Amino acid sequence: MRCGVVVFPGSNCDHDVYHVLKHVLDQEVLFLWHGDADLRDCQLVVLPGGFSYGDYLRAGAMAVHSPILEEVRRHAESGGQVLGICNGFQILLETGLLDGAMRRNRSLRFECRDVYLRVERDDLPFTSDYDQGQVLRMPIAHAEGSYIGSEEMLDELEESSRVVFRYVTPDGADATGEDEERWNVNGSARAIAGVCNEAGNVLGMMPHPERCAEQVFGNVDGLAVFAAVAGAGARGLGVLS
Repeated sequence: MRCGVVVFPGSNCDHDVYHVLKHVLDQEVLFLWHGDADLRDCQLVVLPGGFSYGDYLRAGAMAVHSPILEEVRRHAESGGQVLGICNGFQILLETGLLDGAMRRNRSLRFECRDVYLRVERDDLPFTSDYDQGQVLRMPIAHAEGSYIGSEEMLDELEESSRVVFRYVTPDGADATGEDEERWNVNGSARAIAGVCNEAGNVLGMMPHPERCAEQVFGNVDGLAVFAAVAGAGARGLGVLS
């Protein structure tokens, strides 16, 4: 698969994503500069983590005015695969390609730690190497990761099965009561960690799958996100049972 990783001023996870796609999964990968208006025939476009344009105004707000974003929008609307990770998720929310918004973490601090996610859908191009209900461990690293929306919008997300990942306890249970603050560390509404669009070809997620995609890190739970959409198959690579 021909993959493109968009680079904004302030991106800091672009090389991590490139490495996983190119050197771990042996895909063709290109860097796409934010000032260009050409996706160069990439089938998968990744908006990586970081602090695009310094996160001025709010996270992702300036990036939506980049020339490349209009091409990303066309790509998504024509059925092309788009993955937004952390700041990339924030950008997708700002563009309106995904519903919802982000605000500061409940702690009002930058949070960098491992969290646990439950796979809510295993029928998407990005999740087909997982099982529904499977619990994953992935790192987060963000200050504005509290996903929010109106109750009506959140109900619609749930009813249309657009919640893809949810923050849970290590055993996969919903985080409630005292556990809710411990495991849903950023305070996201309904513990939402990742959502998709109605067509299922655009996914945004706050945790970083590229940071847990090799055995050298002691955790490969994130590799399947890239392997599935690239057609490499994490199960075939022997990293998932």
